[in-house]
Amino acid sequence: MSDAVSLARSIVSMQADSTRQALSIEMLKQNAQAEQGVLAMLQQSVEQTQAVLPAGQGALVDRTA
Repeated sequence: MSDAVSLARSIVSMQADSTRQALSIEMLKQNAQAEQGVLAMLQQSVEQTQAVLPAGQGALVDRTA
């Protein structure tokens, strides 16, 4: 009986670990997707800002000259 209980506990523990790992992976995927969305919004904002600015503005300036 003790062996059966020990085996059952071991199986439940392994299933719980597997579930935790699956949830962790899904959370990482969702975080990566959210970050990609933020990057896309920032890129779009930069492009729109450059399109609105007059020629010569919004570009990098060499201050070492």
